[in-house]
Amino acid sequence: MMRITMSSPPSPSPARWFKALRRTRLKTYPLECGDLLRRARVAFQAGRTLKESFRLTQLEAVVRMLEEHEGDFVDALGRDLHKPRFETVVSELILVKNEALHAINNFKKWMQPQHVERNLSTTLDECLVVSEPLGVVFIMATWCSPVQTCLVPLVGAIAAGNCAVISPSEYTAHTAELLHRLTPFYLDNECFHVIIAGTHDLPEVVELKFDHVFFTGNIEEGNRVAQAAARTLTPVTLILGSKNPCYVDQHCDIATAAQRIAWARFHNAGQSLVAPDYILCHTDVKAQLVQALKCCLTQFFGSDPRESNSFGRMVNLEIFNRMKDILWRSGKIAVGGQVIESEKYIAPTILTEVVESDPIMQQDVFGPVLPVLSVNNVDEAISFINKQDKALCVYAYSSNSKVISRLMSETSSGSFCSNDSVLQSLMVALPFGGVGASGMGSYHGRYSFDTFSHRKSCLLRGTRFECVTYLRYPPYEDRNLSLMTWASALSQKSQGWCQIL
Repeated sequence: MMRITMSSPPSPSPARWFKALRRTRLKTYPLECGDLLRRARVAFQAGRTLKESFRLTQLEAVVRMLEEHEGDFVDALGRDLHKPRFETVVSELILVKNEALHAINNFKKWMQPQHVERNLSTTLDECLVVSEPLGVVFIMATWCSPVQTCLVPLVGAIAAGNCAVISPSEYTAHTAELLHRLTPFYLDNECFHVIIAGTHDLPEVVELKFDHVFFTGNIEEGNRVAQAAARTLTPVTLILGSKNPCYVDQHCDIATAAQRIAWARFHNAGQSLVAPDYILCHTDVKAQLVQALKCCLTQFFGSDPRESNSFGRMVNLEIFNRMKDILWRSGKIAVGGQVIESEKYIAPTILTEVVESDPIMQQDVFGPVLPVLSVNNVDEAISFINKQDKALCVYAYSSNSKVISRLMSETSSGSFCSNDSVLQSLMVALPFGGVGASGMGSYHGRYSFDTFSHRKSCLLRGTRFECVTYLRYPPYEDRNLSLMTWASALSQKSQGWCQIL
């Protein structure tokens, strides 16, 4: 069911809050949803978001909200995901603040028109590209990183001068409630709104005709969003989960590789879009790698990860049961494998003797389970990767630069990282997004600004020199065509193709 923002403060209990929103939806959904969009569109059309000062104020408010309520976000994510404070601060709050501060320092430069090269016919004209905001955008976050996947795109939307409706995931109820409660106190109440849309309601919301839809989630939901958006010709950015391969070569520091892979895979109890999904390990070092991974798990989480304050839980029983089912029907457990339903706990697990037909290789692994497969060489690894859908990330561990170069150039993915994991998805200077089945479009830093902008081509010309431009007018004459052809040939030698207009 669709849950709609209420005018009164939400209940302290997310469970009671969601029930109240359900009741509200039954009576007022068409009016409420349409009203939010209309309010935002009226504010946008009035030019409210166009001024630099407005954008700056809103970006600073995002930073202030995170700083003043750090403890509240830590508590909310702890309740939703059993997420350690360290992970919340580093992977959610600091990441968003870095994006916002980067935008604050650069968005005025991004707003400036970009002049482009002129040719012979436009020598006296001004040719430029102007970035203009799209309008009212809809941002849908995922539950595995509920703060950053909601607010990082929002930073780009604000910097580009848009209004926005944001939808935190209903799966992370405490975090959604917190964002719903805090946003009106920090951001402009006419330009920015929060709704909580269930996964089955997303097409219904998208069909309200926003100017852009930004979705982060799994491929099934992404398909529904894209189909709904296509019906109204609404452009979309899709950041979709995928099976991210990780190749481990025989020529690498196994201990270091194991630490970096284990950190990336078991961060947030494995609930991540960018974590290594499975390992393709050279046969010669497979046993050594599995042993190193076992040691890392003990080093990270102790002999009983259930008691560790550094290890999370599954977000809900639906995700828990799905993960438990594919875990027990795939490969052989080398370490871990314990599950406790009442706690939504799945121990960090390494699987060996995994084959391509196992259930765990047929869907994304949003949990603390890492399958290890064997390959005989880098050619076999590349062939295996290229048989699969294009991933959001490809990782490669090797001290051989030629191996790294081959993995980077002979596979296709949204991003690539060698001898580490996840870091490429955190940098404001790098675009992050998918390709093929892992999504379309990208964001972070300047790329977020461009995603939420229309790059309008502009040619500014005066009324002089009609004595030259008359050549294009009917009635057409061979003499005029000869002059045009001569001018084009002359232009090709120096500035490229040209027409006298």
